[in-house]
Amino acid sequence: MNRSTEKKAVVLLSGGLDSATVLAIATDLGYRCYALSIDYGQRHRSELKAAENVTQSMSAELKTIELDLRAFGGSALTDDIDVPEEESEGIPVTYVPARNTIMLSLALAWAEVLKADDIFIGVNAVDYSGYPDCRPEFINAYEEMANLATKAGVTGNRLVIHTPLIDLSKADIIKQGTALGVDYALTVSCYQADDEGRACGVCDSCRIRAAGFEAAGVGDPTRYQSA
Repeated sequence: MNRSTEKKAVVLLSGGLDSATVLAIATDLGYRCYALSIDYGQRHRSELKAAENVTQSMSAELKTIELDLRAFGGSALTDDIDVPEEESEGIPVTYVPARNTIMLSLALAWAEVLKADDIFIGVNAVDYSGYPDCRPEFINAYEEMANLATKAGVTGNRLVIHTPLIDLSKADIIKQGTALGVDYALTVSCYQADDEGRACGVCDSCRIRAAGFEAAGVGDPTRYQSA
């Protein structure tokens, strides 16, 4: 398969803080970025709008795919299960079964069509909620599978999955993104944001995000429902 000299990358973009930072990193590395956002039936659509705003701010291309994981449910983000507002032990109910496996597979398919050898994803194994599909072991295994399963992989164009945030604290992620000019006011991280993208301030994702801004010494631009 012939590759052009232009570096292309598919970047999974949720509209949240981490994925926006990853898009900025990939752009800074010189990739022509194709952002992929997934409408999977999540609790709110404001993060999809945030993904649009983030890509516009970075002059990236965006494709949004509809894939209704509410058909399976099993998560507070895709089912009629309350989002926990207190810290819990173990894997929380906000874990969406196989979500990163599914999303990486969609990114992989698009990367093959684009003749792109690189996929970026904003998984993190430090300040995160304990999801099993955010661990280095999962990413390494998926990358190996991807290169066995694709025409590109078996014809010598090895795919690389980049996880530039995987071992960073939330504070370090925010510092790096700020240095790259990410406008975090455009992002939505809350599990139960309202239609205007305002955060609840009490869910696990909100707590981790707020603590990250405080530790980074960076002003938190998050809009909260109680404000």
